[in-house]
Amino acid sequence: MEFGSVPEDEVFRGEVREWLDAHVEPDADRRSWERTLGAAGWIGLGWAEGGYGNRTATLTQQVAWAEEYARSTAPPRSGHIGENLLAPTLIAHGSSEQKARFLPPVAAGEELWCQGYSEPGAGSDLAGVRTAAVREEDGYRVSGQKIWTSLAHEADWCFVLARTEPGSRRHHGLSFLLVPMDQPGRVEVRPIRQMTGTSDFNEVFFDGAHARAEHVVGGEGNGWRVAMSLLGFERGVSTLAQQIGFAEELGRVVRDAVRTGAVDDPVVRERLVRQWAELRVMRWNALRTLGGTAAEPGAPSVAKLLWGGWHQRLGELAVLVRGAAASVGPADWSAAAPYELDAAQHLFLFSRADTVYGGSDQVQRTIIAERVLGLPREPKGVES
Repeated sequence: MEFGSVPEDEVFRGEVREWLDAHVEPDADRRSWERTLGAAGWIGLGWAEGGYGNRTATLTQQVAWAEEYARSTAPPRSGHIGENLLAPTLIAHGSSEQKARFLPPVAAGEELWCQGYSEPGAGSDLAGVRTAAVREEDGYRVSGQKIWTSLAHEADWCFVLARTEPGSRRHHGLSFLLVPMDQPGRVEVRPIRQMTGTSDFNEVFFDGAHARAEHVVGGEGNGWRVAMSLLGFERGVSTLAQQIGFAEELGRVVRDAVRTGAVDDPVVRERLVRQWAELRVMRWNALRTLGGTAAEPGAPSVAKLLWGGWHQRLGELAVLVRGAAASVGPADWSAAAPYELDAAQHLFLFSRADTVYGGSDQVQRTIIAERVLGLPREPKGVES
């Protein structure tokens, strides 16, 4: 199934393909793979103007790199949170000292990051943060719990949204702190086992963890502004790369439908066509907003609503077209051994979370209603 691409520098795209063909080892250790990418200059494309990244690349070339990477059999990235979320946030809001300290190790693949936003009891309500950071002589003492923290078990650092003003409420009194994860007894990571049998998410407990005073991004009390800016970086180039993966998953579902004969059912056939058409719409929407600014406050929420529901429906289709065979695993299941899933089963189970993590559908619709359409704000409950 041809997905197409934006017009790009074919010489650059050919260079990307040649390098990936020569260096990709699908079973490579993820941390060492990040260093391989960094050493070759493939992390931080477009940062070179500030002296912090590797290669100089236009926005179109960044899209070409992301798409070719998604098409390859390269290992999943462990450094994408640092590269695609933290780095542009530091470039926009960080001090020159913060940029000089943290951007080069990200570009080299030497330091991995995780995102300390969601908390138990607050869910997708980011303004409900309870994690507290108490000012000390040389920094802050951070105490609280974060949850659904992707890659925390691999990360060296965590950017944490914490309440630095005692008694403050909602989006007031928050700060954006850079916290080292290697603090035995003060930072504990507990993997959360999902129904896929894997543990991509974690609980993170901060028990007096130390954050240095100079590692507050944007200044004390400005955490909400910085955090909202970071969420805006979740669209764009990385979204286009994500859609390449979606297209490959859709192609597998179509092939399964042909193999099993499910494609002969007009209802199934209509759903497959609808998935294809909606994926094209998502791509056009991502291209439209590529390089956009804060003048489009609802763009990230629209993108999240589009792909979350689409991917979940694709997971349902993946098992539907296989019929009863979808309930049988690729290996014998027993209580003594972890169960195994094939690609379609994993897609179905994992995609159940797509409309929840990264901000639930309900929260995204509220953002669009209040910040884009100007509807009356939703009443907030009184915190106990």
